[in-house]
Amino acid sequence: MKHDEMIGKVQALAQLPDRGSAERATHAVLSTLSERLPSGLARHVAAQLPPDLAAAVRQAVDASTTPDAGTSGERFGLTVFAGRIADRAGSDEDTALRDAAAVLEVLDAALAPELTERMAGALPADIRELLPVERALERETG
Repeated sequence: MKHDEMIGKVQALAQLPDRGSAERATHAVLSTLSERLPSGLARHVAAQLPPDLAAAVRQAVDASTTPDAGTSGERFGLTVFAGRIADRAGSDEDTALRDAAAVLEVLDAALAPELTERMAGALPADIRELLPVERALERETG
C-alpha cells in the first residue's frame, strides 16, 4: 500500500479533519507500536511500509533499543500506549485510542497476514483489542 493511500484511509477511519492530522496520528501510533514490539518484528513491519513510515518505525526501534535492553520490546499496556500516542500526536487519550484503532486497521490491510498475526501475538490483550474485529476473532478461534 502506498503512503498517500494509507494516510487517506487513516484520515477517513479516524475521522480526522486533514491529512496533516492523519500523518501525525499515523507516525505517533507507529512509533509507539514499534517501542512495544520486539525489535526484529518491528523491523519486519517497517520493511512492508512506505519509506517515510518505515523510517518512523526504525527510528523508534533504534531509540528504544539499548545494548542491555535486549530485543523483546518495552512492556507496557493500553494506558501507557494511549498516553504516548497522545503526547506524540498532541491529542488526548480518547482520540489517541481512536487513531490507534484506525492505524492498526490500515496496517492490517497493508501487511502480510502472517506478519499481522505475529504482531498481534506480541501485543498484550488490552492493546490487541484495538485490532480489527475480524483479526481479533481469528486469533481467539484459531
